[in-house]
Amino acid sequence: MGIEIGKGRGRGEEERIPGFELEGRDEDGMDRGILTLSVGPQHPGSGHFRLIVKVDGDIIVEALPDPGYVHRGEEKMCEYRNYIQNIPHLERPMIADSCGILYPYVLAVEEICNIPVPERAKYIRVIMAEINRCIFELYWLAIYGIFLGHSTMFMWPMADRELLIDLAEMASGARVTHAYFVPGGVRNDLPDAFPEKARKHLLYFRNRLKEYKDIFYDNPLFQARTVGVGILRKEDAINLGATGPVLRASGVEHDIRKVEPYDVYDELDFDVITMKEGDSFARAYVPWLEMYESVEIALQALEKMPSGPVRTKLGPNPKGAVGEVFKRVEAARGELAYYLVSDGNPKPYRVKLSVPSFREIPVMAHLLRGAKLADMPSIYWSMNYWPVEADR
Repeated sequence: MGIEIGKGRGRGEEERIPGFELEGRDEDGMDRGILTLSVGPQHPGSGHFRLIVKVDGDIIVEALPDPGYVHRGEEKMCEYRNYIQNIPHLERPMIADSCGILYPYVLAVEEICNIPVPERAKYIRVIMAEINRCIFELYWLAIYGIFLGHSTMFMWPMADRELLIDLAEMASGARVTHAYFVPGGVRNDLPDAFPEKARKHLLYFRNRLKEYKDIFYDNPLFQARTVGVGILRKEDAINLGATGPVLRASGVEHDIRKVEPYDVYDELDFDVITMKEGDSFARAYVPWLEMYESVEIALQALEKMPSGPVRTKLGPNPKGAVGEVFKRVEAARGELAYYLVSDGNPKPYRVKLSVPSFREIPVMAHLLRGAKLADMPSIYWSMNYWPVEADR
């Protein structure tokens, strides 16, 4: 691939620039200007992902996502470890939302192995899942700030995120990958001081979120880069398989916590946030509003949480019944599901992991087609795409 730019240094050879290509010539023999660019896999954001972009001037004619740079073979590794040993490595594709990616796995193992879960453990799971949701959304918002050149938008979320990470560390002992959800409940009970500290931090965070609107969402810079950019229509969102905030930002009221409740979500009161605009601004605004709902869910769960055990005692190698099970949850980025097949042994026969980031790849290609090249960072990160999760 390359651009012909004339004879090279008098040797009669055409000099070419790797990574660029001009397609076709007009009737005068001049290049017509369809330029192919390789964007990535080194780029300003985290992870490794490449987009092969064809542009005509500053308009993207076609965008071809090229994932797979951080494939780790997570599904195959599950076949060589028992149900308990799989927990730590399954967190790795999504370290910023480790509770979200583990949640459907432990639900699937509990069903296939017929493991009961104490009521208190269900409430603790919900609390930690919603805290993790906010931890991830703040991280995503901070990186979005980098993409848009808004340094304050990076510093504020990263600072406020530390308060919630402190809560996760207090409960699990780990700041990032907690390995806190286990088949049969959670790894350990909450410390006695946790409920009071959690209420204090969550109430502060709820008040703090109000300032985000003034500084970020009402900011002319942010609006100029996001409003009307990358519009995803409702019917396209459904047909392309969008999920999570991307789907709800296009007006589709779909949340697994409501349509297929798990643990104690059906006992808690919260709203499903939607917007109709479907642009990059809506995809950024929905997660901000959802953090309010996450705080309310966690506060309700703290109030209703009963006393009692938090984990059903299991042997080191629990065996599943012969069969298969499918479990899904509403993680921070959208629907996250496991399909688990058991042949009656302590190790799963097959584990299939369906992640929201992989489902957003065709949506991303659709939105970039016809967009300005300068709008690509805004559209890309509004998708909440996580390369490591998609490649798993």
